[in-house]
Amino acid sequence: MDIEVVRKAPLFAGLDDESTSALLKFMKPRSLRRGTVLFREGDAGDELYIIATGKVKIGRESSDGRENLLSVAGPTEIIGELTLFAPGPRSSTVTAISQTELLSLRHEDLMTWLEGRPQAAMNLLRALALRLRKTNDTVGDLVFQDVPGRVAKALLDLADRFGQPAPDGVHVAHDLTQEELAQLVGASRETVNKALADFAQRGWLRLEARAVVLLDVDRLRHRAS
Repeated sequence: MDIEVVRKAPLFAGLDDESTSALLKFMKPRSLRRGTVLFREGDAGDELYIIATGKVKIGRESSDGRENLLSVAGPTEIIGELTLFAPGPRSSTVTAISQTELLSLRHEDLMTWLEGRPQAAMNLLRALALRLRKTNDTVGDLVFQDVPGRVAKALLDLADRFGQPAPDGVHVAHDLTQEELAQLVGASRETVNKALADFAQRGWLRLEARAVVLLDVDRLRHRAS
């Protein structure tokens, strides 16, 4: 399973068997229970992590103690990659929101592995550029889109990455509390719950515990645009 997880990770897509096997020799497994913090904002760090199974939330804390949820990451996604190129304090806190299995890779080992593998270096740059583009899109949504639109877009994004076909739609087990979902959207819990209730009343979705079933993806996509 590990070799397929690595090959599907954006940073290491398209690697040949030799390169993948050599990379795996540097990687170490790590297991997290729900609620376990992988690392905190400000911690020293020189490792990246590839998620094999499970999900984690990535967030930051304001000076007054409020939490801002930046994103949710799941299988084949990579976290902590910035410290590989500029080792230093972590810029966010990562916490498991379900039982999670990861593979870790140290900065020094990655540099050793990259020698003589220019295509792998290009993959790294491409993946980082995509991450920056997504960050820019998120900032733009906060400025230009209303809360219901952001809720619809967040649900569609979660469905693209974690959704499974259901008899009446797409089942999305996002593993987030209502408060965490509100943080992800960048709005109050009350405002996000109002948007979700409105979508449910219209028949666009059905709410479940730490999950949602999307019943009308086209309507949600139109609302998110």
